[in-house]
Amino acid sequence: MNIGPRSGSAVPKDRPITRDDLEQKFGELQGGIDSEIADARSLAITAGVVVVVVVVLIAFVLGRRRGKRLSTIVEIRRV
Repeated sequence: MNIGPRSGSAVPKDRPITRDDLEQKFGELQGGIDSEIADARSLAITAGVVVVVVVVLIAFVLGRRRGKRLSTIVEIRRV
C-alpha cells in the first residue's frame, strides 16, 4: 500500500509541500466542485419546474371535476 504522494503529483518528493502547492490543489478541487454544483442546480431547476406543472395540472383537473359535480343546473322553460 502506497501512502506517499501520487505518481502524477506536481510536487517532487525531495521538497516540502508549500502554501502555494496547497492553494493550487484546492483551486483545482473547487473548480471541479463548482461544475458539479452547476450541473446539479440545472437538474434541480428542471425537476422543480416539472413538479410545479404536474401539481398545477392535477389541481386544475380535480377542481374542474369537483366544480362539475357540485354545480347547480338551472333550467328555464317558457310557458
